[in-house]
Amino acid sequence: MPVSIKRLLLPLSVLPVIALMAYGLTKDPKAIPSPLIRKPAPAFELGLFEGGRLSSRELQGKIVLLNFWASWCYPACWNEAPRLEAAWRKYRDRGVVVLGVNVQDTEEKAREFMRRFGKTFPNGPDRTGKLSIDYGLYGVPETFFIDREWRISHKHVGELTTDVLEREIGVLLGAAR
Repeated sequence: MPVSIKRLLLPLSVLPVIALMAYGLTKDPKAIPSPLIRKPAPAFELGLFEGGRLSSRELQGKIVLLNFWASWCYPACWNEAPRLEAAWRKYRDRGVVVLGVNVQDTEEKAREFMRRFGKTFPNGPDRTGKLSIDYGLYGVPETFFIDREWRISHKHVGELTTDVLEREIGVLLGAAR
């Protein structure tokens, strides 16, 4: 093959790679679909900061917001913490449980974060990372909305807004009628 054709083919072979990368940059990284939606949520047992353990078996029949967070996750985890606490206080008497899972953090910093935001809902550390892996966690914050039949109905990547909380809890409470 003549040298001039080789020189032409090399730049042309790079074009598909550049096109693929450019296409990827147009996509929302939060829109990564979870293969767990409408499937049974992975079972777990979580040691709690306030003592004791909480297992998914104990949560059967309840609506669960499983929120993965970290104290170093600023500003998203900091912004959503008061919203999660408000949702817990508003809906816990209707069978909704907010459960926090702290990831890749020190216990001291996690406890300070919980004190700062007055978290009263159950929280525990994912010390081994198994729970994060089982749920296919990409990062923090991420929240899984689990229905009363223990299926994942929605996964939210990033900071939760009040609108998202109200909408998704409403869907699950409406489905429970």
